[in-house]
Amino acid sequence: MKTKVSIIIASKDFRDEEYFITKEILESKEIIVKTFSDKKEAIGKFGGEAKVDNLIENLKVNDFDAIVFVGGSGAIELLDNDVSYNICKSSIEEGKILAAICISPVILAKSGVLKNKKATVWSSNLDKSAIKILKDNGALYEKGPVIIDQNIITGENAESVEEFSNALIKSLTKS
Repeated sequence: MKTKVSIIIASKDFRDEEYFITKEILESKEIIVKTFSDKKEAIGKFGGEAKVDNLIENLKVNDFDAIVFVGGSGAIELLDNDVSYNICKSSIEEGKILAAICISPVILAKSGVLKNKKATVWSSNLDKSAIKILKDNGALYEKGPVIIDQNIITGENAESVEEFSNALIKSLTKS
């Protein structure tokens, strides 16, 4: 049976490279990728148009081997909600790989799945608020491009997208 991954992106202002590079790397390994969003059309921060396969509220965690949240300002604006939190919780309950990059580990933290788990998240010298959110929700923040704790993978930023995608593939081949 083919490996299947769902990638969740915001309908606007997702990080283009985090989505397109991850999707390309996964598909190069013959992994089936389905894209979910809060609307039927999605435009990245840099204008990339993504084909959305289905709405996030229709995502059935059981149908996938891994669930991936892509970052970008739209992730917090449009996906930081109960629908996403329930997907995170179901992913862990069902033993799926759960991955998030850039700012989207905040969604995992708020869902409760990062409690006592090592994780990284985007931050800058001027904005450390995402780190605070992780810590406030019980995550063990670590600075680094990619942090893996059991079947949770977090990536720090767009620059870590290739390492993040390769960690995801490595985890999928183990499970």
